[in-house]
Amino acid sequence: MAAPDAIGRRSGANEITEGERIPPKQGELAQDVEVGLDMVDVDRIERVYKKLDRRILPAFWVLYFLCSAIRSNIGLAQTMNTSNGHDLASQLKLTPKQVSTGLALFYVCYVIFDLPSNLIMSKLSPHIWMSRIVTGVGIIGVCLTAMNSVWSFYLLRLLLGIIIAGMWPGMSYYLTLFYPPSRTGKRIGRYFTAAQVSAAVVGLVSAGFQKMDGLGGLVGFRWMFLLYGLVGTLVGISLLWWLPDRPLPPGEVRDRSGWRKYMPHSKPALTGEDARIHYEDLTRVYHRRVWNTKDLLNVVTDWRLWPLVGMYFGVVGVGIGTQSYGTVIIRGINPSLTGVQLSLLFAPIWVMDLIAILIVTPLSDRFHHHRALFFSAAVMIQITGLLVTTFAGNGSSSWSRYGGLLLVGFGLGPTVPICMTWTNEIFQPRHGEVGVAAASAIVSGLGNLGSILTTYALYTGWPADAVGPHKFRKSNLVMVGILCGSILSAAVLVVCLRVFGNSPKKQISSASSTSEGEAGYMDGAARREVQQRGLGRMFCFR
Repeated sequence: MAAPDAIGRRSGANEITEGERIPPKQGELAQDVEVGLDMVDVDRIERVYKKLDRRILPAFWVLYFLCSAIRSNIGLAQTMNTSNGHDLASQLKLTPKQVSTGLALFYVCYVIFDLPSNLIMSKLSPHIWMSRIVTGVGIIGVCLTAMNSVWSFYLLRLLLGIIIAGMWPGMSYYLTLFYPPSRTGKRIGRYFTAAQVSAAVVGLVSAGFQKMDGLGGLVGFRWMFLLYGLVGTLVGISLLWWLPDRPLPPGEVRDRSGWRKYMPHSKPALTGEDARIHYEDLTRVYHRRVWNTKDLLNVVTDWRLWPLVGMYFGVVGVGIGTQSYGTVIIRGINPSLTGVQLSLLFAPIWVMDLIAILIVTPLSDRFHHHRALFFSAAVMIQITGLLVTTFAGNGSSSWSRYGGLLLVGFGLGPTVPICMTWTNEIFQPRHGEVGVAAASAIVSGLGNLGSILTTYALYTGWPADAVGPHKFRKSNLVMVGILCGSILSAAVLVVCLRVFGNSPKKQISSASSTSEGEAGYMDGAARREVQQRGLGRMFCFR
């Protein structure tokens, strides 16, 4: 099948370079694509997306696993080797309030730098920017080994927040360069399982690090920071070759001038007929506009952002609160548990989280018109778990409360992937690539204010809440409250979308040859997204 003239070769000219694309006449490209898709078996399209999965998802899983481990190891370090006085607070002479402050400082930087990071990523090479993030996180992880006072603890947490900012929304944005938005939920869920496996494995492995306490003059948690940091640094550098850069139309050559000529060359994700089929199915991503300040302002002022921020605020706040203080909550249930026992009991929470992701996120893609229902049901499970953790049983050693924590873990699993996927689905058709980049960063960044609340103000940051027959009762009820806010935000978004709709934002720019720009393309994937896929052919992408 011949490529459309708009992306082929000029008559009598050499291959065109990036940025020299000849735009098609309005309506011409959509017609060419529709004809092309009629000639391509949908099963062939599905095989192309599976090929992309094999290239992208393993890399995302590994990088997210390591970054999650390095970010959350602080929580485990609070209870490692406490009997020997080799835990984080004892070694650095930290008060509970200082620990909470250090945890919260990370999220302050995360909130501030999320949007700038994602916007830079959309302008530069996405895979190089992602490599920069992971390499930097690994280096900070190594530096955490040497912290020995409250100021070094604060400084490294600040730097970690600055460097890692943009990773999570950047991954979501990166997926939309290769997949239709309605297909990203399951894939976000797949690599999001790395956070759950990380929490579980890091909890289990921390028991081994505690056995290394004193080896080579380092306490257990310092060995943990050192080894994870070294591995993270190596993986970050390898992403320069592992991850593909943004896709180009058939016949177009990547710009290798300026600083790009010094960067390693990443192998294209697709070549030959696979690349042509992907172009025809997802034409919108190949014809991106060069966004400007007005385009960004249109995204920031879009009311659809704020219900999504409210949804994310509650679920990520509870998730980070559970991740940072899970072992503290379990110790409140049974104060006689040792550090190793706490680490082993911490892991099943995230196993439950992982199971829920694998079950629910594929279903939410199959019935992508009902994201709010899947999201709200998962949040209700979290609320139930928190109430059980707070009030179940008699006495401080009631194990039914631990069962409540397992419920919280199960409910947490699909909520963040669904929220980010819904953001992609709303903002790519409406605002194009800058819509996805900016909206995902704003939702993730401002939503992480919930993380600041739970890490700074609750649990060890609220000393009076650690006494009495129902330890951390007030902290748990605050988390129930913000989860209720998440459900309310989802309901508001559903109602407003039905009233006001989600039609593409008109974009008029000299960089675009059509009145609608990249958001106006009705490619093959967009036509298929109009209808729900249901349970038929459950294990296919169609």
